[in-house]
Amino acid sequence: MADSVKVIEVHEDIFHENEQVADRIRKELAKRGVLFLNVMSSPGSGKTTTLTALIRELMQEFSIAEMDVDIESTLDAQRVADATGVRSLQIHNGGLCHIDADMTARAIEEFGIKDTDILILENIGNLVCPAEFDTGAHKNLMLLSVPEGDDKPLKYPLMFSICDVVLINKIDTMEYFDFDLELAKKRILELNPDAVIFPISAKTGEGIAEAADWIRQETRRLKAR
Repeated sequence: MADSVKVIEVHEDIFHENEQVADRIRKELAKRGVLFLNVMSSPGSGKTTTLTALIRELMQEFSIAEMDVDIESTLDAQRVADATGVRSLQIHNGGLCHIDADMTARAIEEFGIKDTDILILENIGNLVCPAEFDTGAHKNLMLLSVPEGDDKPLKYPLMFSICDVVLINKIDTMEYFDFDLELAKKRILELNPDAVIFPISAKTGEGIAEAADWIRQETRRLKAR
């Protein structure tokens, strides 16, 4: 009886199509000299405030555009646009917990990137789904805020594994929380030895210049290819 059951083995990566689109995005933007940054975090980490601070550090030297992903509302995109004056686009993703490469490609096409040096995608607040979908970004950044705890790398290892840069935000609040900065760094680097870590405070500005300089160097490096 068991021999009558047909077994089909599927080895193709279920994300294969997404990765193909993502690679096309990366190559096209690199060809046009546009650095594409995908920024991820949990809700309330200070992502929008941090991006505003980073943009202000860089906007005198580079032309910057920002796309914001949310289930509803245009609040974050409007906040960035009002605070910095850069072009901003709100992407409503139909209630999904992520944005994939196809959605990103369509958003970029509609938004337009003429005369843009840095394109920032403020991904939806979530430490699970966004880590699973390649958006076509050249670099992944994520924020870990002090109030979230230093154990987040243990709970969400994939997110920390795929990020090029981790910004540990709200370090101005460390005296109020049981957060071990060195332990957090150790846990991140055990998952991802190549990760660059910047302790920052978007509120006070501490560490923002250093993080912005990393983006500056990556932008110049891409343009020099």
